[in-house]
Amino acid sequence: MNKLQMKNHQISIIVPVLNEETCIGKLLEHIQINSSAKNIAEIIVVDGGSSDSTKSIIKAFSNFTFIENIAAFNYIDQTALEKKTLFDHDQTAPIKLLESEKGRAKQMNLGAESATGNILYFLHADSLPPKNFDQLIINEVKKGNKAGCFRMQFDSNHWWLRLASWLTQFRWRACRGGDQSQFIAKSLFNDIGGFDERYIIYEDNILINELYARKQFVVINKKIKSSARMYRKFGVWKLQYIYWSIYVKKWFGADCNELYNYYKKQIE
Repeated sequence: MNKLQMKNHQISIIVPVLNEETCIGKLLEHIQINSSAKNIAEIIVVDGGSSDSTKSIIKAFSNFTFIENIAAFNYIDQTALEKKTLFDHDQTAPIKLLESEKGRAKQMNLGAESATGNILYFLHADSLPPKNFDQLIINEVKKGNKAGCFRMQFDSNHWWLRLASWLTQFRWRACRGGDQSQFIAKSLFNDIGGFDERYIIYEDNILINELYARKQFVVINKKIKSSARMYRKFGVWKLQYIYWSIYVKKWFGADCNELYNYYKKQIE
């Protein structure tokens, strides 16, 4: 039995944000009612310079230390709460707000430096992990799986996005992305050197490439629900073409600046 199997595990959830006032409150409440506080070392939200009310929403959660009743929840769908008759715990996981330079890789690395848990869980503000996600992650780590993600479901009925969601259940490298979230043993994360801060975009995939090269990746067959807001904003086919192009450009050796300049030109 190895050290990972014997250890008592705790998860540090790290959420990079920039102007996420429409998402962050719902995510923080979702985490509280879909996990057990004993498994969560802390929730670390790393802000990259928001100009909206993101930081004030997060700061308001500093007093949200106990789940008392349904009325305490302001953002999450009340019908979901009404179906939950009992909470398995009263205390909630502590929430920290850190401020960072803009850039998801920088933000997530700063969060990882502050983390006290032995498992890091990187999560986008517009992605809602499945019920008991914390225990599902810990179960995998106890099996010796040091890194992985959940399969994903977009909040869209578009046939292509439904197909793309369905494909994420497979371990194929081409089906991976940050929207599926990422758990990784802190020791492995440190060994890799964290996220490559040279990458303004595609930083998730650079880390995933390292994990696949080390044969350290598992897909948990439970669905994380992720927003398709970027597809709605730019159009499904335009955005998918941009993502495919970035993937191919990297495959043929494009560096971090080439990828970012291409993305910026296409999006702006």
